[in-house]
Amino acid sequence: MIKRILSGFLVLVGCFFSTEFLAQNKSDFFGVKTVCIDAGHGGHDPGCHGASSNEKDVALAMALKLGKHIEANFPDVKVVYTRKTDVYLKLWERAAIANKAKADLFICIHANAGGPSASGTETYVMGLHKSESNLNVAKRENSSILLEEDYKTKYSDFDPNSPESYIVLTMRQDAFIDQSLSFAAKIQQQFTERVGRRNRGVKQAGFLVLHQTNMPSVLIETGFLTNKEEEKFLASQKGQDYLSSAIYRAFKLYKKEIEGKDTSNDAVEEKEVVKEVESKNIPKTKEEKKKNKGKTELEGVVFRVQFATSSKKLTLLPQNFKGIKNVEIYQAGGLYRYVVGKETNMTDANNLQLQVRNKGYKDAFVIAFSKGKRISISQALTLQQ
Repeated sequence: MIKRILSGFLVLVGCFFSTEFLAQNKSDFFGVKTVCIDAGHGGHDPGCHGASSNEKDVALAMALKLGKHIEANFPDVKVVYTRKTDVYLKLWERAAIANKAKADLFICIHANAGGPSASGTETYVMGLHKSESNLNVAKRENSSILLEEDYKTKYSDFDPNSPESYIVLTMRQDAFIDQSLSFAAKIQQQFTERVGRRNRGVKQAGFLVLHQTNMPSVLIETGFLTNKEEEKFLASQKGQDYLSSAIYRAFKLYKKEIEGKDTSNDAVEEKEVVKEVESKNIPKTKEEKKKNKGKTELEGVVFRVQFATSSKKLTLLPQNFKGIKNVEIYQAGGLYRYVVGKETNMTDANNLQLQVRNKGYKDAFVIAFSKGKRISISQALTLQQ
């Protein structure tokens, strides 16, 4: 077992530092010029089932609507689809389409399955799953490879039902983890604030389709087809319009963040994403906020926005920081680093980052602390799962 894991690890490291990998990603720092949209499942692979709908059909409908929004508002962005009809594609083929197009962003759309009361949206990025539920979602989506005759050859004996197989999947997407997490947080924010969906959070798990892509990538679970009310929403034209429009708005914010400008035509109207669902699906009641805040404080995880550094210590007054209030300071590497905010989730941290950038600090970025010690964003999100 150890020998197989080490072998897979070395293969991944080789792929990560290969000339082909670096060549395909040299444009990653110059904006979002090509986006690849992947509708999950298809053909003889229906995905999960609702009472009267299939995941493959729901995912395709939203993928096509999302693509139309991007094409209408960003004519300079090339939209590539892994599929536009009800056809079957292997997982490696989906990633290969994105890699061949040298996409700057990969958006994979799915619907979820669970108990009849399970509800809400969640967006995944590539990584190790801390919770059993994250692993189960990855197992279900990865099980599509069992429909491929040559899957043992194509996926190096990867077993979608073996937890050990997931250990070797984490290296390749590390180069894009921050961008992936940022985009995922924006998607969840739009789902919650504009469409009123229950927010199950940004999560990490070992998805094969994300592992094989050479760009920032997310897998979106848009809701549970096994929930009667959510299935009705997901299968409806209105629900698909709202959700695809929310993903588009997240894309717009992400593109603006990466490029530092907004070049869309803004053809999607606000009314397309008004809140639709009953109050029982809307999260963050006062009790939930209090409970979540207590849990986060217990773990000691906070997100902050760092926006400036200096070799000399500046007085922490708003006039020294373009009007920004409540600035705090920490030292690292012999420099003074200036931060603001103590947010308990990435959505609020991203909102604060945009506010700080609008003040003129275009290079402001989100950082995380746990029990007073700085940690990576991916570590912080893992602690919160």
